[in-house]
Amino acid sequence: MRILQQRCLWFGGAALVAVVALALLGISASGSSRSALGASGSHSVRPGVKDAPPGVGVPSQVADSSTPVAAAAHVWVTTANGGDRLSGPARVAFSGAAGSTSRDAAIVVLDPTRRYQTMTGFGASITDASASVLYTLPAVQRARVMASLFSPTGDGLDFLRQPIGASDMVADGPYTYDDLPAGQTDYTMAHFSIAHDQARILPLLREAERLNPHLTVMTSPWSAPAWMKTSGSLLSGRLIASPQIYHAYALYLLDFIKAYRAQGVAINDVTVQNEPQDRDTGTYPGTDMPSWQEAAVIEDLGPMLSAAHLSTRVFAFDDNWSEDAHAYANTPSDEKADFNDYPGRVLATPAAQWISGVAFHCYNGDPSAMTAFHDRYPSLKIYQSECSGTAAADPAATFSSSLKWQSRYLEIGSTGNWSSTVVNWDLALNQAHGPHTGGCGTCTGVVTVGPGTAVTYNAEYYALGQLSRFVQPGAVRIGTASAASATGSDGITDVAFRNPSGSTVLVTDNDNAENRALTVQEDGRRFSYVLPADCLATFVWS
Repeated sequence: MRILQQRCLWFGGAALVAVVALALLGISASGSSRSALGASGSHSVRPGVKDAPPGVGVPSQVADSSTPVAAAAHVWVTTANGGDRLSGPARVAFSGAAGSTSRDAAIVVLDPTRRYQTMTGFGASITDASASVLYTLPAVQRARVMASLFSPTGDGLDFLRQPIGASDMVADGPYTYDDLPAGQTDYTMAHFSIAHDQARILPLLREAERLNPHLTVMTSPWSAPAWMKTSGSLLSGRLIASPQIYHAYALYLLDFIKAYRAQGVAINDVTVQNEPQDRDTGTYPGTDMPSWQEAAVIEDLGPMLSAAHLSTRVFAFDDNWSEDAHAYANTPSDEKADFNDYPGRVLATPAAQWISGVAFHCYNGDPSAMTAFHDRYPSLKIYQSECSGTAAADPAATFSSSLKWQSRYLEIGSTGNWSSTVVNWDLALNQAHGPHTGGCGTCTGVVTVGPGTAVTYNAEYYALGQLSRFVQPGAVRIGTASAASATGSDGITDVAFRNPSGSTVLVTDNDNAENRALTVQEDGRRFSYVLPADCLATFVWS
C-alpha cells in the first residue's frame, strides 16, 4: 500500500432511476440519486467484550432458511457509534405496494431484471504481520478467532489476497523466495523455497480454507528477487529490461503457485506486481513496473500456467482507482503514457489474451473509475483488491471514521461500481499498527491483537460482515432505483444482490447524523424501516 493515502471525497456517476416504479409510490424521480453507482436490532455488543463478536454460533446467511416467504425481511445493523455491531436480526414486515408513503421516507425500488457483476467474495490479507500477531495467541484462542473470521458461523470471509514474499507488513524484514548474495543469479529457480511461509502463513491459509471451502485466494508480489532488479534491492527499482529476466520472473511466480498448491493452498488469481506505479517505496519492498514490462511478464506467465495445466487467472494493474494529478510531473518519460491508462496500455498488447480481469486499490481516486473501466472492457472481471483502514488522530474516533468511509466507498461504492470483491488489507495487526518495516504505520486490521491476548474486532470486521454473512459466492448484483424523500432527505446509498438460493440482499448506508425513514419496494410489495444515524444496514428476504 502507499504510505501517503489520499482517499476520495466524492462519488462519481449517477444512478439509473426507474421512473415508472417510483411513480407508483407517488414519489417524483427528480430527487437526487442515492444509489451506489457513484457511490434496529437487539443484539448489541457490550463494551469490553473483545473476542466474542455477535453472530459466532449463528450461521451467516441464516436469513435464507429462516425468513418466511413474502412475510418479512430481516435486518442487521452496525452503527458508527458502536452501539450496534451486526445487531439483529430484527423483523420488518412486508405490505402491499398500494398505500401512502411518508414524505420523509427515502425510496429504493429493486429491479431484479437489471443484472450486473457476479460476486466472488469479501476478505483481507494474511500478511506476514497478521500471521505473526495471530501466533502470539494460544492455539485454542487463535482457532476461535479464525472461526469468527472465516466460519459460516462468524463473518464467513471467503477471499484472501496474499503477498508473494514480503510487503511492508512483516515481522522480521523484507524477503522473497529466491534471495541470493549480491552478484549471483538463479534463472532456473534452483534455490527457490517457500520455507519462510511454512511455519505460520500456510497453516493459517489451510485453516481458513477448512473453515470456508468457498475461499478464493489471490496473490500479488511487492518485489521480485533483488538479483532481477536495477536497484539490486527489494526496495524500489525496476526489473532489469531483459527477456531473460522477464522469463525468470514469470517462472518465479509459477513456482510460487505450484509450491503453494503442493502445500494444499490453490491460487485462484495472480497479479504480477502490487502497485506498479508506486515508483519509490524507499523503506519497504516495491517495484516500479511500467505497463510494457508488466505485459512482457504476463506474455511469459500465461503460457507457463497453461502448460502446467493450472487454472490460475491473471489480473492486470493492482493499483489505485486513479493517479494523483500532481504525480504526472515526476512520472518517468517512458511511463507518461501509462498515466491513468495503465490497464488500457497492458490490454493493448498480446498479453491481453492471458488477462481475466483488472484489480484496483482505494488510496487515490474514486470507485467510479471501475465503472469507466467496465464500460471499456465489459468482458473483464474487476476486483477491488486492497484498501486499508487508517487509525484516526483520536483513537476513540477510529471505529466511527473507518465504518463511515468504508461503508460508502467499499461495501457499497466498490460493489456498486462493478467490483466482484471487497478486500481490506491486514487481517490482524497489533496495537502499534504493526509489525511493519517502513511503509504504513497507521494501518488498521480487521482485528487487533493486544495488549496480551486481548482481541478487538474493528470496524472492518463489522463492515465486511454486513456483506460477507449474507451475500453468497455467485450472487449477482441487481438494479436499484433510488430517490430522496419529498422533503429532501438524502445521504443514503444502496446496493442489492440476488443470491443463488433466490434470496435478496439489500445493503444501505445512512451517512446522516440523524435517523432516516426508508421505504423499499420489490415485485409489488414493500416494507418501511427507520435507519439509525450513521449506520450500515443489511436487509435479507426470500
